[in-house]
Amino acid sequence: MDNMFLKNLKVLIVEDEKKLALLLKDAILDSFYSVVTAKDGKEGIKKFKTFKPDIVITDIMMPLCDGLEMTTIIKELDENTPIIILSAHSDREKLLKAIDLGINKYFIKPFDPDEVLKYLENLALKINKQKIVKLKDNFIFDNNSLNLYKNSVLINLTKREKEFFYLLVKNKSNLVNSETIKKALWKEEVNDERLRTFIKRLRVKTSKDILENVQGQGYLIP
Repeated sequence: MDNMFLKNLKVLIVEDEKKLALLLKDAILDSFYSVVTAKDGKEGIKKFKTFKPDIVITDIMMPLCDGLEMTTIIKELDENTPIIILSAHSDREKLLKAIDLGINKYFIKPFDPDEVLKYLENLALKINKQKIVKLKDNFIFDNNSLNLYKNSVLINLTKREKEFFYLLVKNKSNLVNSETIKKALWKEEVNDERLRTFIKRLRVKTSKDILENVQGQGYLIP
C-alpha cells in the first residue's frame, strides 16, 4: 500500500471507552494525515461537521446519541462518507440496521487493530481513486491536499502553483482563459507577461507537456 494515499486522509473515531479510542488512534495515527476522537455520538456529529473526516469509525452503544443514530445523521450530511462500526454485541437486529444505513464494515469487539488498519488501507485506496487525477509524464495531482507527485515523489509547489493546478484539473480537458487564471491567482491586476513567466517557471519544475497553451486564449490540462 502506498503511504502517499493514506497520508492525505482524515479519520474520526467515535468511542465512549477512552482507553479503546486511544488504542485505536495510536494504532493508525502514523498512517494517516490526521486522526481525532469523540466520546459520544453527539460530539461525533459536531466534529464531523468541523473536522470533515474522510472515514468515520464508531461504536454502537454510546450515551447521548448512539452510533446508529449518529450514522443516520452523518449519512444525511454526506452519504458518501465511509463508516465502520465497532461493537461488543453481535446483535442481529443492530447489525441489519447498520447495513441498511449503508455502513461499510462491522467489527466485533475485541478486534485486532492491525486487521482494522488493513481494511482502512484498502478503503483509502478506493477513496483516493476519486481524488487522485493522473496527468501526463507520470504526474499525479491530489485534489484533496493540492499536492503534485511524480512517481510518488512530492513536487515542491508554491501555494499559487497549487491553486493553478487545482483550477486546471477541476476543468480538465477544457480551456481556462487567461483572465480567469489571473483573477483566481492574483489579488492585484497582472499582465500577460507575468502569467507567461509564471507558467514558464512551473514547466521547469514539472514538465513542458503537463499542460497545453492555446495561443492568446488560455491553458488546459489534457
